Amino acid sequence: MTKKVIIFFLILSLLTGCGAKSQTGKSIPAFSFTDQNGQEFGTEQLEGKVWIASFIFTKCKTVCSPMTGEMAALQKTLAKDDMGIEFVSFTVDPTVDTPEMLKQYIGKFTDNETNWHMLTGYSQEEIEKLAVSAFQTIVQKPNTSTQVIHGTNFYLIDPTGHLVNEYNYVDDEYMNEIIRDIKSLR
Repeated sequence: MTKKVIIFFLILSLLTGCGAKSQTGKSIPAFSFTDQNGQEFGTEQLEGKVWIASFIFTKCKTVCSPMTGEMAALQKTLAKDDMGIEFVSFTVDPTVDTPEMLKQYIGKFTDNETNWHMLTGYSQEEIEKLAVSAFQTIVQKPNTSTQVIHGTNFYLIDPTGHLVNEYNYVDDEYMNEIIRDIKSLR
């Protein structure tokens, strides 16, 4: 490549990075699973909406409760601004986490389930593949433990179903960053 072509592509990538973050990441494949109310829920219901995803399980002994607590705080904060954001938590232990168990679990963190869906109704293999292919994170259930290895980030998805960014819930600035990114999608 010539020097001019390289400079052109560098400038183009810098200019592209200055715009809204829509459609910068992988497209989330179509899915339809079962939520905590036993209802079918998936990409069809999320079409045209901004949503935030996480991976949790109800028997988690470490990060899931703090993560879900942070998701509930984020839900409350975004409700104040009436941003119309949907929240989706995928269980990484679908053979254990029934809709009833997820209903009980979400009740510990929020009394507003209207825009938060905890999903199950898929195989362990399906959630492991979805996590890697769509969210570029790991989910692995060892045969020797009841604890599931999984990523602990929150994932912002734009109205066209593309992953925008991921956020570490323990980062002091994650909430400001996610709100800023949501506003850039509007």
